Amino acid sequence: MCRELGLGEEELLSLSRHRESDAFSELEKLALDYAVALSDTPARVPDELYDALRTHLDERQMVELTAVVAFENQLARFNRGFAIEPFGLSEGAVCPVPDHHPAAAAHPAARP
Repeated sequence: MCRELGLGEEELLSLSRHRESDAFSELEKLALDYAVALSDTPARVPDELYDALRTHLDERQMVELTAVVAFENQLARFNRGFAIEPFGLSEGAVCPVPDHHPAAAAHPAARP
């Protein structure tokens, strides 16, 4: 899915150190910071972070970003309820795109 949205292996592998990475724009770094802050327990979004995002995003976009982060957190908690374990992506692995997937044709290097 990420490849379909234009994310490459470099971005996926840089997520855990997105602040130091050149793979992300300042807006992307702020959005990732926001996602991390909203995903914390309890969720704490500093006013400075929210204000910085608002210089790039309008109210509608902020609502959409917040909804997506909240939805992903809901999915994660649902999975924990059923003891569904992660597939190792957080350990630095990258999920390959299958050959039959439409994105594989657009990204031949992604083929296993």
